[in-house]
Amino acid sequence: MVTAVTEGIQVSVEITYQAEFSNPKQHHYVFTYKVEIANKSQHTFQLISRKWEIFDAAENPKTVEGLGVVGQQPILEPGETHSYVSGCNLKSGLGKMKGIYVMEKLFDGKRIEVSIPEFQLIANIFHN
Repeated sequence: MVTAVTEGIQVSVEITYQAEFSNPKQHHYVFTYKVEIANKSQHTFQLISRKWEIFDAAENPKTVEGLGVVGQQPILEPGETHSYVSGCNLKSGLGKMKGIYVMEKLFDGKRIEVSIPEFQLIANIFHN
């Protein structure tokens, strides 16, 4: 698990290679990642959008942007957490991801960029 903290917002990511959904012979590797966002600040924040940078050893880097996470724009009061699971497909068994969440402080509308820590995507293709 990797973790980063930006202005009291802690983002932790846990990665799992999904061998049962992958097909290395077809250059198809599936990873899931569980993200936990914890508000350790004294302010209420809403997650507005996300921006991911995806690096695959077999392709050019990709950027994925959008509103919210898995269709939600959660509001986190001080001390609250929000978790979700998402996934990524690679053409190689080796890559990495990192990104940012744009979060808005509800008190004054100030927006901040919260770091999503870089994490490795490594297929365990020798495990049965």
